[in-house]
Formats: sequence, structure tokens, C-alpha cells
Amino acid sequence: MTTFGTPLSPHATKVMLLGSGELGKEVLIALQRLGVETIAVDRYENAPGQQVAHHSRTITMSDPAQLKALIEAEKPHLVVPEIEAIATPMLEELEAAGTVRVIPTARAARLTMDREGIRVLAAETLGLPTSPYQFCNSLEELQAAIDAGIGYPCIVKPVMSSSGKGQSKIDGPDDVKKAWDYAMAGGRVSHGRVIVEGFIDFDYEITQLTVRAVGADGQIETHFCDPIGHVQVSGDYVESWQPHPMHPAALEKSRQIAKAVTDNLGGQGLFGVELFVKGQDVWFSEVSPRPHDTGLVTLCTQNQSEFELHARAILGLPVDTSLRNPGASAVIYGGVEAVGIVFDGVDEALRVPNTDLRLFGKPESFTKRRMGVALARAQDVDTARDNAKLAASKVKPRKA
Repeated sequence: MTTFGTPLSPHATKVMLLGSGELGKEVLIALQRLGVETIAVDRYENAPGQQVAHHSRTITMSDPAQLKALIEAEKPHLVVPEIEAIATPMLEELEAAGTVRVIPTARAARLTMDREGIRVLAAETLGLPTSPYQFCNSLEELQAAIDAGIGYPCIVKPVMSSSGKGQSKIDGPDDVKKAWDYAMAGGRVSHGRVIVEGFIDFDYEITQLTVRAVGADGQIETHFCDPIGHVQVSGDYVESWQPHPMHPAALEKSRQIAKAVTDNLGGQGLFGVELFVKGQDVWFSEVSPRPHDTGLVTLCTQNQSEFELHARAILGLPVDTSLRNPGASAVIYGGVEAVGIVFDGVDEALRVPNTDLRLFGKPESFTKRRMGVALARAQDVDTARDNAKLAASKVKPRKA
């Protein structure tokens, strides 16, 4: 039996999130509903998750000394990385010393924080199908890799970034320098290193949310959510829907790949496994050991959203990945560069049938910063997608 204390008492169960954006905010809310004391950490003040947590801390999470000092001072039971730019070797050191338990594990956090670790694991250690790829340390190496076999078109990404930042498609030689410069500007930490991937002519891409949770016998069990389809622009998710229709053989392969990766990473929690699909063929793309941005749709589709699933799994509680109804999500961008924007049209958006909104509360808006999301449930995915996009279009951010 799992015992939980009362928040803000000596017996509280304490969980620290490293990264407190819109995804972390929903995880924090799910944890608080289960009586957990929460500590929201981010690199800037008043991040979305910091607005709802019991405690708010602002540090440079990629600084090992700052990270160690905070964890030793707060003494959380669990540390939950929610972004990539974290001093993961320090997390491994603290976990090895028995200071704290890292979700899903400190090794998983290190391997997945950059694309190099996870791609080498998937392709070379586990032998899973992936696009052809090469890592490059300079513009010259990038050009040489393309010329030597990667070819055009291809995709260039920083080894460490989030939400598609710094990612671009190269169609010919004229795009190479621009892609390199964009990758250097878009990385979470300046590594001066990119991955270039050969382009796969896929029919669609999905997110296979995969949950490792404790079963009734105390052993780890793997659970799968229905596949999530999504549209990306410049590597950034703009809409998603669930369930995405798939050939049964492709779905089975997707889940086999997702299980192979998550079994190797180990630990407990929810993973977002990204896959390319063409007919019955499936290729591994990436994995995040945490809720996925495309999974925001689960707030209106599943009996337990991806955030509730993550919270329950990391706490050792039972999970339910069943679908309640089809649904879709559509991103609301800031559209302006300003601090403390206001939103018009919220009432009109919510008049669209069976819709909901999440306005994230980010203190600063950028033209292409994700400031909210519209959610719609329906009897079928097409209707849900139409309604989600319609609701999102009615929300108008502007300078105050």
C-alpha cells in the first residue's frame, strides 16, 4: 500500500519538477489532486507551473552546482525532469548517492536530453529502424555528410532542443548554411553539434504515448494510449488528434518499438514515442521521458490525461489509458512580441460546440510562442479537428 502525507506537513510527499511550462503545469495540477506537495523549478520567474505549485524556485538548471544545492535544500522524494536543458550528470550523481529518485531514471534523463544519446541507443544498441543519420560538428561536416550519402531532402536538428526549435528541412545546397545557423540559434544549450537525417517518405507520423506503471503484483507493466496523429510546421506541433487510424500491423510495430525503447530506459512514468509510418512500415524518430506536447489532446479524449497518467505512474499508482471519445487540439500562438498580453475572443471560442481552452499564463509572448491550446471532443476526429481549429482561431492575443 502506498502512503501519502499531507502537503506542507512534515510527512508530505514532495515532488520537484525541473521545468514548469504548460506541460509541467498540468502534471503539477494532477499531482496536487493526489495530495502531493509540489516544487516548480524553471529558468525564469512566473513560469506557468510556478503559478500553481506549492513552491516556486528559479535557477539555471543546466548549472550542476545550482541544481545540486536546490535538490539538497528541498529534499524532494522525486525529481521529475520536464525539459532537456538540465545538468543530467549531476542527477546521475545524486541518484547514485541515494539523495533522490529521478523520473524515470537519471540515465534515461541523460540519454534523452539530447538526440545523439537516444538515436544511438535506438539504432545501434536496439537495432530499431530509423532514418539514416549522421552527427556533425561544423557546417563543413554537415555539407560532407549530405554529399556522402544522406542526400537531399534532409532534416537538420540541434542535438538538444525542444518543440522543434532549430529544426529545418534542406531541399538543396542553397539551404545548408541557413539550416546550420538556424540550428545553432535554436538549441537549448549551445553544443555546436547537429544531427542530419535522411528524409523518410512517410504517410504520417504519430505519437505513441507509453506508460510504465506498477501492476497489482508489484511488477512494472507497459500500457499504451491510442495513437495520436499530428501536424508539424518547422518541427513544431500545431494540431493533434486522437485516435489516429492505423493499419493493425503498423500499430503493433509501433508498440513493439515503443516498448523496446522504454524497457531499455526503465523506471516509471509516461513516455512520448514519436514514429514515422508508411503503410505497414514504422520507423523510430524520438522519445521524451515525459508528457508530450501533442498529447495535450488527451485532456479531452482519455479517462486519464497523459498528465494524470504520468503523475499516477511515478507515484506507483494504477493507470487507465482508455479512450473516452475522439478529440483534437489546435495551438494558439502569441502573434505579438509583448509582456503580459491579453486575450480577446475567449467567449466566442468556447461557443464552438464541445470545446475547451487552456491559456498557459506565460508571462511573455513571442510571435510563434505557444500561448494556449484549443481542445474539442466529437463523435469523429474530423469534426473534432475542425472545431478545435475554429475555436483556436477565435482567440486573439494582443498587447495590453
